Amino acid sequence: MAYLTTTASGQPVLILKEGTTRNRGKEAQKNNIMAAKVIAEVLKTTLGPRGMDKMLIDSLGDITITNDGATILKDIEVEHPAAKMMVEIAKTQDDMVGDGTTTAVVLAGELLKRAEELLDQNIHPTILVSGYRKAAVKAVEAMNKVAIQVEPDDRATLRKVAITSMASKAIGNAKEHFADMAIDAVMQIVEKRGDKNIADIDNVQVIKKTGKSLLESQLVKGLVIDKEVVHPGMPKTVEKAKIALLDAALEIEKTEMSAEIRIRDPNQMKAFLDQENKMLQEMVDKIDASGANVVFCQKGIDDMAQHFLAKKGILAARRVKQSDMEKLAKATGGKISTDLNDLKLQDLGIAGLVEERKLGEDKMVFVEKCKDPRSVAVIIRAGLERMVDEAERAMTDALSVVSDVLEDDKVVAGGGAIEIEVAKELRKFATNIGGREQLAIENFADAMEVIPKTLAENGGLEAIDVLVELRSAHEKADGQYKGINVFTGKVEDMKQKGVLEPLVVKEQAVKSATESASMILRIDDVIASTKPKEGPGAGKPPGGGEMPED
Repeated sequence: MAYLTTTASGQPVLILKEGTTRNRGKEAQKNNIMAAKVIAEVLKTTLGPRGMDKMLIDSLGDITITNDGATILKDIEVEHPAAKMMVEIAKTQDDMVGDGTTTAVVLAGELLKRAEELLDQNIHPTILVSGYRKAAVKAVEAMNKVAIQVEPDDRATLRKVAITSMASKAIGNAKEHFADMAIDAVMQIVEKRGDKNIADIDNVQVIKKTGKSLLESQLVKGLVIDKEVVHPGMPKTVEKAKIALLDAALEIEKTEMSAEIRIRDPNQMKAFLDQENKMLQEMVDKIDASGANVVFCQKGIDDMAQHFLAKKGILAARRVKQSDMEKLAKATGGKISTDLNDLKLQDLGIAGLVEERKLGEDKMVFVEKCKDPRSVAVIIRAGLERMVDEAERAMTDALSVVSDVLEDDKVVAGGGAIEIEVAKELRKFATNIGGREQLAIENFADAMEVIPKTLAENGGLEAIDVLVELRSAHEKADGQYKGINVFTGKVEDMKQKGVLEPLVVKEQAVKSATESASMILRIDDVIASTKPKEGPGAGKPPGGGEMPED
């Protein structure tokens, strides 16, 4: 079952190890395109406000219900290498702009489907790839031409963008509330670097707790630390808090080498323990001398140190995650100290209120009323655990698109409007190129229309009629913002309807889809090394094909 060839004299030569499979030429291309199309088909029905959800059950029986493209592809275990590339598109799209994963994957699948038709007409893959790349550049140009400029303080437009990003999520009438929270959060963390706005949504802490309703989700102008106050004798509430952030243990360090101390006198034992307590007392005195009345420690706090802190009326939490410590520093304006001897008043963070509260079943420490926090927290509530998870995904999308617009101040019309406009421009562009590349560019234009077509199909509309109407609308002078309203089935002005999406999301979707489609099209030989299986079907390649022997 190994891959064999023969010399001129007929002597067999073993080239590849046993169990290796090889697909070549058209067969390899068709196999890869089919795998990519299957992944696109999985996501297609989730697109748009009338998209459906998927129920994913992992090997442990855990259930996820979502229509978020990135989550679906992350949770399904994909085997085929070409299908894995589609999963990578979704991951790249999610990492870069946080939204538009389904669009990117569906577009890549459609580009490959259209390419297959041209491959059947014996058009060379490199001509297709060249045409697709030219089309992608032109598509981005066309998007920029009709993009709408947004001012950073234009809250109404940001709200529309946030609500559009959550249109397909099953959070019902909580969309407006979530959009407002997302805008407030991102506005709080945005920084000016040179002449650019930078909004890193990692500085927004998202906490999920089952219970109450979606509308009781809240934004905290500060942070929520998932730790309890370490000692029952400590205050549970501190107003006008001065916060020490410590990356040092309030414990007596154990020696690295094992040592034996021989004590013959009980007084020596007492002196030994007293010395330990004295050292801990000195540590607490240094904290108290700095003026701190709240301590967040990244490492441990000894029981005796807890007792001394409680006597001083200092609230303390221990083993706080490093990421939370960094967020605390941004929220309170404090500095993380690694040495108690260097702790000074100016290193302390400031908060109006630090309080331990019960959230669901757990106690947490809330750090609130910070003056100008560069890190904030969003608490998401819902009555069902699956709902909390989906609401978190909706919030992440909203945060992502708001930060996208603040960083890159342009939006485009949604509802398939931008795709139809790009397709129109590409068809004009194709006639200037001529030759076989023209066919590839026209195919790219047809592929762009898969987005409005899918939106219409998912809305239960007649896709062909919708496409014809959209194309006709875009030929008119004021038609560049016309898209499909899936709830009414009518072609409407998406700019007026407030259906807006960040330009960078659409640009990244086109770039990612083009790159992955190009890479898959250029593959004409798949050589897979698989371990020989035992039992029925042993040694056969994935997909049931025979092992070639020359």
